[in-house]
Amino acid sequence: MAVEVRPLEDADVEDVVELWHEVGITRPWNDPRTDIRRARAVWPELLLVAVDGRALLGSVMAGYDGHRGWLYYLATAPARRGEGIGRRLVQEAEARLMALGCPKVMLMVRADNDAVLEFYDGLDYARESALLTGKRLIPDA
Repeated sequence: MAVEVRPLEDADVEDVVELWHEVGITRPWNDPRTDIRRARAVWPELLLVAVDGRALLGSVMAGYDGHRGWLYYLATAPARRGEGIGRRLVQEAEARLMALGCPKVMLMVRADNDAVLEFYDGLDYARESALLTGKRLIPDA
């Protein structure tokens, strides 16, 4: 079967959470199911999955605040890496953001995650010099 990229459906949620845990992109202070629920409440068509039949191969969560687009939770099934699935997910997220009039997309990568930084370098993302600050308003855990 061909790989299809489409918005996440209810039946995908547990497989997506399992994939995120498997590839190590979850954090104890961010409940993945809560993140999915929140994202779908605002931009349901920007939480995307890649599937081959019923098999989940990857995901990406995008958001748009009217100023910048953001990418989160890009993940590809380890057994299917190197097939361009992550690239397709990012490209589809970018296309959907552009259709909303989004002028720029950003993402956060941990400073020591060289493999992910190199992946985005290959997609023409520029490393920014800005520092991020944050404040939790609602604790998840």
